Amino acid sequence: MKRCPWCENSGQDYIDYHDNEWGVPSFDDQKQFEFLVLESAQAGLSWLTILRKREAYSRAYAAFDPGQVARFGEEELNSLLENPGIVRNRKKIQASLSNARAFLSIQKEWGSFSRYLWHFNDFQPLINRWPHAGEVPAKTPLSEEISRDMKKRGFGFMGPVIIYSHIQAVGLVNDHLISCFRFQELLRLYKTDEFRHRLKTLKQG
Repeated sequence: MKRCPWCENSGQDYIDYHDNEWGVPSFDDQKQFEFLVLESAQAGLSWLTILRKREAYSRAYAAFDPGQVARFGEEELNSLLENPGIVRNRKKIQASLSNARAFLSIQKEWGSFSRYLWHFNDFQPLINRWPHAGEVPAKTPLSEEISRDMKKRGFGFMGPVIIYSHIQAVGLVNDHLISCFRFQELLRLYKTDEFRHRLKTLKQG
């Protein structure tokens, strides 16, 4: 069974993430918020480092409930800064709290954050067909467009590289290599009636 090379030789946690989560289209706002928190924390670090802190982040961030995180004040901020289970970078933590408030604002405007995000892709997954890992970009015009819009809305630590990581993770983009078994599995998923219905429902709001 062939996989994308980035998950090889990095332990079972990374393999499980690749096999079960990475690139799977998500329409769940809590999952969207989770990845935004984790990916903004990743800046300058490896994804594997953050993945291993995922449970600690879930406990610290109210199971990634954006409504609760948006209400965090000075006491919660100080608690996060003292939490050894997460990345204790003040700017990243402060950004995650303001991002929660910006996230709620998008939900109010668009009905859901997922609807807002998927509209940039015209509510269809972008299917790339990369034969080699070195061809997969770190950012694209799409991620630059989303990053600019989110920054205007008050998001921090959401540059085009982080945004591209996000849309890869939540399935707006299929960047599994064509030799990876997950590439074909996702192609089959896109053809299901359930998937098409969920996209149609999301588009209609």
